[in-house]
Amino acid sequence: MENANSIATQAAPLTSTAAIAALAALAQESRLAVFRLLVQAGPQGMAATKIAEALGIAPSSLSFHLKELAHARLVTASKAGRSIIYAANYAGMNGLLAFLTENCCAGAPCCVTESHVQKDLTS
Repeated sequence: MENANSIATQAAPLTSTAAIAALAALAQESRLAVFRLLVQAGPQGMAATKIAEALGIAPSSLSFHLKELAHARLVTASKAGRSIIYAANYAGMNGLLAFLTENCCAGAPCCVTESHVQKDLTS
């Protein structure tokens, strides 16, 4: 929790190590579900109890998953009274997306259109 401010203000480009950590954190079904739920919840985030209820995850397991997502700089945590509110770190998410697409189309204006993506997904 003490590094929530540094996570929220992450602006530097991701290193390969940081990208691997983020991808590894998301490569687990429960963590991916938690992250997607927090993205849907928006910047106001959700209390850990609400996340556990929404996804049917035991609080002890959820705590572990949230810690992994926070270490990967994909979620932030802030105290609100007796609750801890978790929120998606949009800067971290966007940094990961930027890292993954950094050299898309060899630096030319992106040639990947929505129709190309849909065609690839249905193939």
